[in-house]
Amino acid sequence: MTIKFGTDGWRAVIAKEFTFENVAKVAQAHADYLKSINGKAVVIGYDTRFLSEDFANTVAEIFASNGLKVIISKKHCTTPALSLATKLLGADHGVMITASHNTYQYNGYKVKVNYGGPATQEIINNIQKNIGKNSPVFGKTNFEFEDFNKLYIDKLKGFLTDNILKQKQVKVVHDPMYGASMGLLRKILEGTFIDLDEINHYRDAFFGFHHPEPIGKNLSLLKGKVISTKADLGIANDGDGDRVGIVDEAGEFLSTQIVFALLLLHTLRNKKVDGAVAKTVSVSYLVDRIAKKEGRKIYKTPVGFKYIADLFTKEKIAFGGEESGGYGFGFHIPERDGLLSGLMILEMILLSGKSLTQLVNDLFKEFGTAYYLREDIKVNGDEGRILVSKMKENPPKEFAGEKIKEVDLTDGVKLVFDDDSWILFRASGTEPVLRIYVETPEKDKTRQFLETAKELIN
Repeated sequence: MTIKFGTDGWRAVIAKEFTFENVAKVAQAHADYLKSINGKAVVIGYDTRFLSEDFANTVAEIFASNGLKVIISKKHCTTPALSLATKLLGADHGVMITASHNTYQYNGYKVKVNYGGPATQEIINNIQKNIGKNSPVFGKTNFEFEDFNKLYIDKLKGFLTDNILKQKQVKVVHDPMYGASMGLLRKILEGTFIDLDEINHYRDAFFGFHHPEPIGKNLSLLKGKVISTKADLGIANDGDGDRVGIVDEAGEFLSTQIVFALLLLHTLRNKKVDGAVAKTVSVSYLVDRIAKKEGRKIYKTPVGFKYIADLFTKEKIAFGGEESGGYGFGFHIPERDGLLSGLMILEMILLSGKSLTQLVNDLFKEFGTAYYLREDIKVNGDEGRILVSKMKENPPKEFAGEKIKEVDLTDGVKLVFDDDSWILFRASGTEPVLRIYVETPEKDKTRQFLETAKELIN
């Protein structure tokens, strides 16, 4: 089989492709690359998936047996905690054993670098080229252990406005979705006026037989808990804690596009962070409007936070992120951080004295309405890529009776219309899935565009 890294690391089905043998091959290839650049140290973290700590120990043994210093997490941790540890502990690279938001059958291998963010495509390509060249070396287990979660919690506490969590009693429900962020929010909120309820906050390698992705259809329990406890805010994080899903006080899931816009406003206006704005091609037109009004330059990238992280390292970026609920802040490491994103929404509520519903109404009043839908369609093999490739060769001139203003080929095929409405067709880089993204100023129009798109690809 061919081991191939996708948009964010290598992911595969446990016991089918993601075996100890194949993980050892990847780790040896990674160790060979690090030795070629005179690397000295690696940190390793892992999530709550089946056998994650055992896979992590295998990786650690191979790095140690290749003469590298290895620091491994004392227990499961989030991806942003691992990324932060990579930077704070002076490691050359970090490895996170996780399949992020994928279903329980999967596990994965993410690579982080010394600035605390995703490895560049060049690094990934060099690791991938090494796979299978040398046999894995075993035998040494002289690892060091560190509490990555403590480093992470201490850092996040420092980002909050002084005493903001002691100004008003607010009710919050946290859903870690059985993942690595469990218990972390409680530790951050200890000694504050925030009343916290937790659900799905124990380890379950099957994720309750649900998909550990914090999107609306997967958060029925969180929505119900927010309503039943009359909470002000619901926060959900995916399996490895780098994404966030937000539920408002009415128990309604807030579009990830709206969360992006709110976090951007909070970062620019309340936190007063300098710099430009970075977004992937699948992000809301509201972001462009906010950046223009605030006088900030905006960068657009393909889908994948590694492109946003790359901008963080080269330019001064105040805020950046992607449509899938992964957001990064200029005052933090160049990494998605789901827990920090939830805290920033909580801080925004406290600073404004407004509910989430009121904040969204204010957003729409100032920058216009925006309604977004995404549908992921399972395909066989490369069918999604083939379809998108054909569409690139011969893009439509109109869609749903409307003339197309622009065809954007940054990543997939994005059709843009006169009122800023858009639709994007894109094949996933990590799964056999064709994604359709739609945003328009009207709910009915968004639904109509999505249905027309599904008819088109069928």
